[in-house]
Amino acid sequence: MNLLVVGAGEMGRWFARTVTAGAPDPPPVAFTDTDPSAAREAAAACDAAVDDAPDARVVPTDTDERFDVVCFAVPIPAVGTVVPAYADRADRALVDVSGVMAPALDAMGAAGPDLERVSFHPLFAAANAPGNVAVVADAPGPVTDEIRAALADAGNDTFETTAREHDRAMETVQARAHAAVLAFGIAAEPVADEFGTPVSEALFDTLATVTGNDPSVYADIQTTFDGAESVAEAARRIADADRDAFESLYREADTALAPTADGDGNESGDADGERP
Repeated sequence: MNLLVVGAGEMGRWFARTVTAGAPDPPPVAFTDTDPSAAREAAAACDAAVDDAPDARVVPTDTDERFDVVCFAVPIPAVGTVVPAYADRADRALVDVSGVMAPALDAMGAAGPDLERVSFHPLFAAANAPGNVAVVADAPGPVTDEIRAALADAGNDTFETTAREHDRAMETVQARAHAAVLAFGIAAEPVADEFGTPVSEALFDTLATVTGNDPSVYADIQTTFDGAESVAEAARRIADADRDAFESLYREADTALAPTADGDGNESGDADGERP
């Protein structure tokens, strides 16, 4: 198996080094990116991270070279144009780590109907790997099974879901969560450390995590997934509430901590960590 990673950012680099490190026979990896220097840096980083893998290399964006697998690690807004532009470079499989599943799978299905197709979403920043990886196996096969096994061998917990379930969940765990944290940061005033409470310290720590990343990635998430407006509405309800209404809202908020049922009727909690 040989692999082309389209997009040499954080997730493209994570995918390449994780698959090569976790595979029993590390595949040759090539990167392409609209920023050639980013592709070169990604190849060098992959080589440094995995000693026994073939040297990673860079190919131009207009390459006509073919690969067993093409992985799309591009910003969410680029999925619809990049997938059809590179799908014909794949002989066996198309996968993505873009973070949105329904549009990515639709694009891969249209561009590569006869290929294996799987969408992966690592629910964490690459620096926090390993962690939970959501998987929608639209058209699985031996190649994508090998990739999934490599991710698991690297310590990640892969779990199957549907595109609809995943994208709906992102409205809460990403769009609503980010909106709430950023709103707190905008509204907060500086206070001396000694005034910190467990709740405020946790919020400030989370705020530092969110604001320590690329704002364009967060903007893509907010544009793609609904949820922020409901956070604004909830904040207004709390701000306008009298004592009785506040207590009712307080109890309503507690219901968010109730476990949810998975597809087998079992109770489960949220996945740990997040990917910005």
